[in-house]
Amino acid sequence: MFRLTQYMQQLVAPTPVRVRRGSGGENAGVKPVVIWNLTRRCNLKCRHCYTVSADVDFPFELSHEQAMGVLDDLSGFGIPALILSGGEPLSRFDFFDIAERARALNFRYLALSTNGTKLVGDTAARVADIGFDYVGISLDGIGKQNDWFRGKDGAFDEALAGVRECKARGIKVGLRFTITDSNAHMLDDMLDLCDSEGVDKFYLSHLVYAGRGDKNRGEDTQHIRTRNAMDALIERAWIAVAEDEPLEIVTGNNDADAVYFLQWARKHFDAEKVAHVEDHLRAWGGNSSGLGVANIAPTGAVHPDTYWSDYTVGNVKQTPFTQLWTGDDPMLATLRQRPRPLKGRCGACAFKEVCGGNTRIRALQITGDPWAEDPACYLSNGEIGLEPGATPEADRLTVTPFRGKRHDPEHRFF
Repeated sequence: MFRLTQYMQQLVAPTPVRVRRGSGGENAGVKPVVIWNLTRRCNLKCRHCYTVSADVDFPFELSHEQAMGVLDDLSGFGIPALILSGGEPLSRFDFFDIAERARALNFRYLALSTNGTKLVGDTAARVADIGFDYVGISLDGIGKQNDWFRGKDGAFDEALAGVRECKARGIKVGLRFTITDSNAHMLDDMLDLCDSEGVDKFYLSHLVYAGRGDKNRGEDTQHIRTRNAMDALIERAWIAVAEDEPLEIVTGNNDADAVYFLQWARKHFDAEKVAHVEDHLRAWGGNSSGLGVANIAPTGAVHPDTYWSDYTVGNVKQTPFTQLWTGDDPMLATLRQRPRPLKGRCGACAFKEVCGGNTRIRALQITGDPWAEDPACYLSNGEIGLEPGATPEADRLTVTPFRGKRHDPEHRFF
């Protein structure tokens, strides 16, 4: 996850750089954020679903007793954050037992990732009573656009009602938006929705080629659209920082966003400020699959992140997560290398320490090689320190400046 607003703030209110990662074997001691897909069951049929969920019971999911054992193990390991996801996590039969136990174990950060359609009445009240630190609700556009994307008429209205239930009960809530060719034109409307509803965080997710997202990768935005989307987010984040507005903007699943932001900073701020923010970005280190993030699937399988369903480190039914994560798995060991053994443009990139090689699963899906270049990197060769003429198409990119509803000439960057 690239915390755009956080790094934007470093340009105006610098704080000391915290070194988060070592190198080589030192990385084995990093404790990950754990995204736990509690169930594949879901009441929606999203076109980009990475778990290929449906509204049926799936076999071999963890029993209640096994799930409670996982919680005890994760708590003892001291992970920094636990995110309960799905499918639709609220569809699991013992969701509230798991959530209440997690809160009682005092995880430092407990979040819920949901489609929001079930956050009504007593369900919303129980979510509030548990005291989640954050609830993320997924929307893929406004109105019927979202309903088409998510396979259910009325899904937008139901999710928006869930947002309002959370806000009314004092829960920090965010909107998650996966951008594709079909909905990129609604980005500005989504940001306006955040403003009008008092949403705390906006998360733009780039499409990852996994599950139904792999089948629908033809809808991935063209590089020029991705750049325009980032221009919009950067300008919106700058306005929020300049006006001390509360909306936080983050992006996910394309760590080239950090490099694109750094290039923007170089155009608009002095060298000292840019060097400071680059130090922060290098300390963050970009893609964190297998290092700072881990995934537990509904069946108990452990993956390097939520999209690596084809690679399993082991299963918590047989081996505690703690042992799997600190063992000698070869893929985890390679993912933790800095630099990683990257190839192609990613291998030659001058910003590997910032990006970390981006999202490896896309390279794997396209080429069969997890270390090949990420096809979703939208930066030109010149922007990543390569010879400008190597791929003329990329170097001829032209970007239309964002001039959406949020543009304010008083907050230009010059």
